[in-house]
Amino acid sequence: MAKIDIASRAEALLVPILEENHFELVDVEYVKEGNDFYLRGYIDKEGGIAVDDCEMVSRAFEKKLDEEDFITDPYILEISSPGLTRPLKKERDYQRNLGKPVEIHLYKPLNKQKDFCGILKAFDGDTVTIDEDGQEITLERSGISMIRQYFEW
Repeated sequence: MAKIDIASRAEALLVPILEENHFELVDVEYVKEGNDFYLRGYIDKEGGIAVDDCEMVSRAFEKKLDEEDFITDPYILEISSPGLTRPLKKERDYQRNLGKPVEIHLYKPLNKQKDFCGILKAFDGDTVTIDEDGQEITLERSGISMIRQYFEW
């Protein structure tokens, strides 16, 4: 079974658990790192996720995964908060970050620049527009390797 299919099936099992507990699904990924496969669920809720929330969701999710038993390789299950610097992936992530500073990394340089930081002004299915120091820059979403909220530490 393909990684995308596993992540999609896992997401379908995870969403009802989250909805029942008024949590939000940020992302599900099934990846191989070194010799190990990881099934990761990133969850959030108003006010943030606590360790107890992750534990409760993990136990319920693990039970559903065991019932369905569709992942043939051994894997490590992780449920966690996506953290402050999570990438923007879904439309609601972009919507939530309108008017906020974001950092963007491109696959290929645009005018010799691969990294941008500015206020997220607009987005659609194809482009992202930021205001970088008073200059509006529109970037193709297909050329963005990573976009996330920017925090100055």
